[in-house]
Amino acid sequence: MNYKKVRLIARLDIKGPNLIKGVHLEGLRVLGDPQEYASKYYAQGADELIYIDIVASLYGRSKLPEIVSRTVENIFIPLTVGGGIRNIDDVKELLRAGADKVAINTAAVQRPELISEISRRFGSQCMVLSIEAKKQSDGLWEVYTDSGREKTGIDVVDWAEEGVSKGAGEILLTSIDAEGTRKGFDFELIQRVTQAVNIPVIASGGMGSVEHLRDAVQLGGADAIAMADILHYDRLTIHEIRAEAKQAGIEVRRYES
Repeated sequence: MNYKKVRLIARLDIKGPNLIKGVHLEGLRVLGDPQEYASKYYAQGADELIYIDIVASLYGRSKLPEIVSRTVENIFIPLTVGGGIRNIDDVKELLRAGADKVAINTAAVQRPELISEISRRFGSQCMVLSIEAKKQSDGLWEVYTDSGREKTGIDVVDWAEEGVSKGAGEILLTSIDAEGTRKGFDFELIQRVTQAVNIPVIASGGMGSVEHLRDAVQLGGADAIAMADILHYDRLTIHEIRAEAKQAGIEVRRYES
């Protein structure tokens, strides 16, 4: 079977100046300087990077602009940035710092018109709707905000469809249940969303092996895979993941070192 070329994306969750990693978006462990990790993944051939400030929406402040401006001095792949973005001015600041796209969760749920405003002003390709999903029952997932802390009562598939109608150009879909577990993506969740929308969906949360990537793509229909734990703890490099994905019959982008 022929599948679209899948993007391999390194995801870096940030708290203050530090790269962190949790399980189910909780129990955060400090790993080090995000700049060093970003440079390593760039050298390994990541197609893109995602930075998410996981406490900015709680505290209303973020170190992301300075982290982004440092990162783009030496890294030349698309960079998506999220966390604590509340208005057009926040978006402008991050784009000026060097981000290519912004990922918005909490503020979009609080005021969905923000999606339209960003899309109209900067283009839909710049507006990534970040959805944190927690399973409630078979076939039903609820949207959470504030890095998995706050229930919203909103159905994930309904919200994905609304986001598209308001101009989102991409969805970053994180399974809270799978995040940090290394037990695989929630490919049913991915499948529900990819079947409901006509924009790219990035699967995030749970990758422990290349088999998990294959399930997210071939069963779930994901357009891109966001990876954190598997990279941060050197379980596999992006070079190795790319090679194994190709062996598994998944179309990945060619990487020229």
